[in-house]
Amino acid sequence: MELNLRIMDWNVTAMDRDLSEDIYNLNWYRYWGFSLKFLVFLGFQIMGYFYYPILAIIGLPVNVLIIVVLSLKNCGLSRCVTLYLLAMGSTDLLLVVVDLILRQIVFVFKDNFSFLYFSPLCKYHAVLIYAVRDCSIWYTVAFTFDRFVAICCQKLKIKYCIEKTAGAVLGTVTVLSIAKNIFWYFMFIDGYVMSNSSRLCRTSYEVLKSPIWAMIEFIHYFITPFIPFILILLLNVLTIRHILVSSRARRRLRAHRDGESPSDPEMESRRKSMILLFVISGNFIVLWALYLAEVIWTQLWWVNMKFEDPNAVLGEIGYMLQMLSYCTNTCIYAVTQTKFREQLTIVIKYPFTQIVKSIV
Repeated sequence: MELNLRIMDWNVTAMDRDLSEDIYNLNWYRYWGFSLKFLVFLGFQIMGYFYYPILAIIGLPVNVLIIVVLSLKNCGLSRCVTLYLLAMGSTDLLLVVVDLILRQIVFVFKDNFSFLYFSPLCKYHAVLIYAVRDCSIWYTVAFTFDRFVAICCQKLKIKYCIEKTAGAVLGTVTVLSIAKNIFWYFMFIDGYVMSNSSRLCRTSYEVLKSPIWAMIEFIHYFITPFIPFILILLLNVLTIRHILVSSRARRRLRAHRDGESPSDPEMESRRKSMILLFVISGNFIVLWALYLAEVIWTQLWWVNMKFEDPNAVLGEIGYMLQMLSYCTNTCIYAVTQTKFREQLTIVIKYPFTQIVKSIV
């Protein structure tokens, strides 16, 4: 006996998310002949009852800390880099609120939010989520390109890697991301889809079968996150290639100089910039890879039903990793930046220090 895990209607038997009933079902489905794939999928659904709330409890204060620490501008980073990191931290905070808390947690505990099945707020919520998500992804691309220029293009670096340019790039990305995602308002109808689906809201049958809307949706996912994914990979490959070539050249040059100090400030600066770049872009690639694969697979399935139905287990893991990407930047900065750790410690200690001072 098999179930279609991609049903997006109200199949209570397959999609009911009451924790006790899910645990009961997991125990009995083994005896009813359900496949291992379905049992694993149900196991990840049960995990979501704990995973998403814990992630929200951690992600909200963590992203607030990022914004506070970076706003102090005492982390030893250039103003240009600080502005990009602030922008990424701000969008991550927004995504924790509008996507993780107001979307994923609502979906996990959907039996308590049945009134949202026909809520007119969904269309506005969808535009907000997709626009902020696009901003977050393209901010990462913009930061990756900025670091590519800083490391590989020394002549262009002077004019491009400045705060004014960063502000203009971020502003342009924000406006374009909002404009690009307005079409979701007209594509959706009232009411949420209470499942982990690339579609946030209910969609009319006419829209689902319209080749025009299918092409618009395909272009949307092609622009984000497919193109950013490829661009980040390409920029990182080019940056690594440049660093390896320039490092060998500098070592040969310094080997011919007598009495030269073994330390190389220029290469040390590049190394720190390289580490920050690779960890941030690598974090994006790893945590968004499964989500990207699920989106592409789903789009192909909608275009041609002869494709195998998208794997729900991989899709569930992909959404979990995507939500995790909203909460990892603090760890990245703390691991790679010494001064960020110092400022983070000061900010965390500050309330307790003030309490002690007031008591004393």
